[in-house]
Amino acid sequence: MISDPIADMLTRIRNALMVGHPNVTIPNSKVKIEIARILKDEGFIENYSITEGPKANIVVDLKYFGKRRVRKPVISGIKRVSTPGRRVYAGKGNIPWVLSGMGVAIMSTPKGMMTGAQARREGVGGEVMAFVW
Repeated sequence: MISDPIADMLTRIRNALMVGHPNVTIPNSKVKIEIARILKDEGFIENYSITEGPKANIVVDLKYFGKRRVRKPVISGIKRVSTPGRRVYAGKGNIPWVLSGMGVAIMSTPKGMMTGAQARREGVGGEVMAFVW
């Protein structure tokens, strides 16, 4: 049993990037699919797919830049903000900036999962799930 499945997803991505894996497999859930969608839309990962079967998984294709021996991951940092023991909420007026706009805040709002910039445009606040830069 995993007490924080979103932190587990982010840790699996971080660990796979550190050792240079081309993809990583993550147990499936609706929230994790939405986080993967945001990461793909923002250009942090190549793609993601959902495997079929009794235990469905999400396969995330990681993105790198540079040549073979000197390639670096596109994601230089990924951090869980709101945890099960300490929920972090932000109103529409104080949505956090990640590295002065160079990174992305992933938020869960009443209008669904979206980035901090999208939440500012929509005029909604919500739970700050993670920072990616």
